[in-house]
Amino acid sequence: MMENQEQVQEVLNKLRPFLLRDGGDVELVDVEEGIVRLRLMGACGSCPSSTITLKAGIERALVEEVPGIREVEQVF
Repeated sequence: MMENQEQVQEVLNKLRPFLLRDGGDVELVDVEEGIVRLRLMGACGSCPSSTITLKAGIERALVEEVPGIREVEQVF
């Protein structure tokens, strides 16, 4: 499981510059049974497009790049 968390963090680190550019950031909360829980911060936390960012951007990248990841959930 720890290995998954490290892989997830690596992918998030690749995506982070795009989030920071828009005044936001992302924090990894947990990885459990193929579900990644993330907290969107800064501008991303209150942005109306945050769900799209989470699902279309972050989730797609994690599912493609990290074996066993099925879904991303936002934690508030």
